[in-house]
Amino acid sequence: MIPPRAGSFQHRAEVHQLRDAADGGGTTVVSQVLTGSGGVGKTQLAADYTRTAWEQDGVDVLVWISASSRQAIKDGYAQAGIEVLAADPRKPEQAERAFLAWLEPKAGQQPCRWLVVLDDLAELSDVRGLWPPDSPHGRTLVTTRRRDAALAGPGRRFVQVGVFAPCDAAAYLTTALRTHGRHEPAEEIDGLGADLGHLPLALAQAVAYIVDAAITCADYRRLLADRKRNLADLVPEADSLPDDQAATVAATWSLSIERADQLRPGGLARPMLRLAAMLDPNGIPGHVLAGAPALAHLGEDRATGEQEPAPVAAEEARGALRALHRLNLIDHTPDTPHHAVRVHRLVQRATRDTFTTTQHDRVARTAADALVAGWPDVERDTALVQALRANSGALTGHAEDALYDPRAHPVLQRAGRSLGDGGRAGAAREYFERYVVETRRRLGPDHSDTLSALNSLAYARGLSGDAAGAAAAFTELLALVTQLFGRDHRHTHMVRQNLAHVRGESGDAAGAVVAYRALLADRERVLGPDHLHTLVTRHYLASARVQSGDTAGGAAALAELLPDLVRVLGPDHPTTLATRHGLAHARGESGDTAGGRAAFAELLADQERGLGPDHPHTLTTRHNLIALQGKSGDAAGAVVAYRALLADRERVLGPDHPDTLATRHGLANSRGESGDPAGAAAAFAELLGDRERVHGPDHPHTLTTRSALAHWRGTVGDPAAAATAYAELLPDLARVFGPDHPTTLSTRHGLAHARWKAGDPREAGAAFAELLPDLARVFGPDHPITLSTRRGLAHAQGEAGHAAAAVAAYTELLEHLLPVLGPDHPDTLTVRASLAHFQGESGDTAGAAAAFAELLPDLVRVLGPDHPETLTVRSHQARWRSEAGDARAGATDYAALLADRERVLGSDHRDTLSARLHLARLRGREGDAAGAVAAFAELLPDTVRHFGPDHPQTLAVRANLADFRSMAGDVAGAAADYADLLPQAVRTLGLDHPHTLMIRNNHAHLRGRGGDAAGAAAEFAELVSAMERVLGPGHPQTLNARHSLGHWSRAAAGHGRGPGRWWRR
Repeated sequence: MIPPRAGSFQHRAEVHQLRDAADGGGTTVVSQVLTGSGGVGKTQLAADYTRTAWEQDGVDVLVWISASSRQAIKDGYAQAGIEVLAADPRKPEQAERAFLAWLEPKAGQQPCRWLVVLDDLAELSDVRGLWPPDSPHGRTLVTTRRRDAALAGPGRRFVQVGVFAPCDAAAYLTTALRTHGRHEPAEEIDGLGADLGHLPLALAQAVAYIVDAAITCADYRRLLADRKRNLADLVPEADSLPDDQAATVAATWSLSIERADQLRPGGLARPMLRLAAMLDPNGIPGHVLAGAPALAHLGEDRATGEQEPAPVAAEEARGALRALHRLNLIDHTPDTPHHAVRVHRLVQRATRDTFTTTQHDRVARTAADALVAGWPDVERDTALVQALRANSGALTGHAEDALYDPRAHPVLQRAGRSLGDGGRAGAAREYFERYVVETRRRLGPDHSDTLSALNSLAYARGLSGDAAGAAAAFTELLALVTQLFGRDHRHTHMVRQNLAHVRGESGDAAGAVVAYRALLADRERVLGPDHLHTLVTRHYLASARVQSGDTAGGAAALAELLPDLVRVLGPDHPTTLATRHGLAHARGESGDTAGGRAAFAELLADQERGLGPDHPHTLTTRHNLIALQGKSGDAAGAVVAYRALLADRERVLGPDHPDTLATRHGLANSRGESGDPAGAAAAFAELLGDRERVHGPDHPHTLTTRSALAHWRGTVGDPAAAATAYAELLPDLARVFGPDHPTTLSTRHGLAHARWKAGDPREAGAAFAELLPDLARVFGPDHPITLSTRRGLAHAQGEAGHAAAAVAAYTELLEHLLPVLGPDHPDTLTVRASLAHFQGESGDTAGAAAAFAELLPDLVRVLGPDHPETLTVRSHQARWRSEAGDARAGATDYAALLADRERVLGSDHRDTLSARLHLARLRGREGDAAGAVAAFAELLPDTVRHFGPDHPQTLAVRANLADFRSMAGDVAGAAADYADLLPQAVRTLGLDHPHTLMIRNNHAHLRGRGGDAAGAAAEFAELVSAMERVLGPGHPQTLNARHSLGHWSRAAAGHGRGPGRWWRR
């Protein structure tokens, strides 16, 4: 008999899939096997198909057999033989054989369309020799929980039946409840479907329970969420099940579990399912269920009496999973190893309901052991680690009490630490906040696990960017552990070490040095000079000295530590390698980029040999080696190297790992340094979105990316926008870090620099002057950022028109730098270049040319002939040789420089284009104005293509083109050029930018030369007022404009006219 149609039957996708498979198979597919777990609705789907085929006159003979045993199948065939063929009912075996023989197609026989349904086939052996024959006129439909390979074969097609789709589950619940006059909110309907894993049998029984108990969906969901209740208590009694169902959802899988346990390797399927019932239903990594803890668990279940547990091999564990898979109790997909095992949540719930309290806690701790054993020390695979964290979360939800008995299980710490290691600092902080509450409540405030939780929380606060909060938390923890264990206990020392670390991170580098020194003295006294913890403290102390600005002292300390580490720990110990890494970094910071690169390269070779090329430490060394490659002048090579590293880090660590994002930061920066500032700005804008998504808006890395984005936007040609971005960033930095944090102070430096680039040297100078005492107070007068700000102040003075004051400031700064950094440090060489430049701007052109000639060989020796800074100094030397009167030598120098820049940087690099600009300008100043016009006209489209039409460099080329057109006699053409250029400069740079003021000056001058002396005088009157306000009344260009105002005013009054004052860049 065909089972009656279930109430609120859903015409889901499998209905159409089954019909299409049966109707579209022709003579090639004569059997359909519906396979799926208990409760998914296989029988109802088969009944719907069968009923439809009969009602639509699609079959002549229909046989439905409940195939629960071999005898039941034989009896069904015998009954069909009796009814269809009028076989003798006293001879059932003959009737059975006659019916199967009748199903065989026979030549010349009248076709008879038949359909045989074998419902709920339990054992494959039950149908051996009893499978209906292939026939072009017949079809066989089988439902079963099995999916063994033996069920497949020619002419048979599997149809996998799963749970309802969410929309089908919602439709079923809505319709079924409405049948009983119940109307529930849509969100509760959807939530109940999800809570029950969209299992059709569970949905039907839940509706019956809700109606019989007169409760709401929300009430039922609360009962279901109560883990103290068994699933059997949340379904109707056996005699009240809906739709003629024979078993409750809680009992529906028991027979399948028994059968799976009988399959090879025998007796392991049930304990494997118990272990899987504690973990994530959406995917358990395969190696977790095949590791030592899982194998020991399986062996214990196999033990009998007083015998030792029989050892279980990994192959047997895999066999247990395959047995469960064959019975549709799990989905086992080894080709997706991170989610190799999936289990329906109700199968898990029903399995856990069979545990005693002792079994439950023991299996929970075994699952925790299995997760810890399967957790990699180095989290290379992001997908795997996410799966492990999901499984840890599921386990905690199922058995949190067991994980704190008798103490906190290590998996709880491991899961939280994994969040921090993976860059999810905010999530790590939230995790450890809850973990601290639980350890305090369950174990007490003084328990070692509670103290460890507090330590992890403080560390997570630091990771999330709250360095000050982390320092406060470690300070509070230090008082507690000192009281409990004493000053010299290892726990106390470890907290002191962590406190020193976060002090450095919070900007108090000097305080970190003091703290590390005190800790080192205590560790040497308590542990001795050669203890690992003592040596580690020496490493941290030396690194903190580098961070505090004592680069030379820190490097010397690292160099002194290294042989002790090799002697005590060996050359390949992580602390030894870390010290070599720190020493290479210190060399680079001290200005010895060549030495730093060599040290990193040597370390990299050793790490690739010892750790492997994909180890995170190896990848970090590659990153820092590439950074020094860019710092040494090979920005284009750094771009290539960063791209290769980025591919490796994305493959090894995943796209959202902090190290991967750091490589994107380095790549973006190198793109800008290699001459692609627009590309750098675009890359940083894209990176910022990912930083905010991964880390949150207040994380240090996110804020650093905002700062870098502001910098490159300014370089692209929008310094006003950069200044605005820096100004918007500063309050966030002060709120997150505090006003004295290095990042806050360096951003103030960036804001001052952006104001200078935006054409406001007076404001920039004031900002540098305000910043300088704060830097000296926080870092000391000799720290690199303090010295850099003194340099910015000197430069702003020069740009504001006070060249002599800039010379004095740079001279004083150079005298201070020489004993601190030495004569060959790149910063020392840069200051010498700035001093020479403003020496020329102050009128001493010959002295400037001589100073650059003296500086050049030092740069070649220290940085190399092709370093960008070396090439820049060659450009300055050519300019000042020309300004000093040797125009021919200057032109020769520029021509040679242009060839070298094209060779080293490429023809489209901004510095190459700049060299072409200077060479064209010098050509005009030598008297070949027409040649200069031709050169600038040729340069303009290349500049527009590289920088864009609104970039200051493009505006400069257009201004020079107009200048030399005027000098070539085309005054009208020059005036037209300036008339077009002026509104664009005002729109792009602003009315008061120095470049705009220059264009306004020359436009007014040409207006006068074109015969409009009164118009020129009016423009100069406005210009003088603007210059006095922007540049100051004593600035040379203000004085020039005032002179031109007088000249054109007299000309307008009819008192003659002269050349006026021309302003050239």
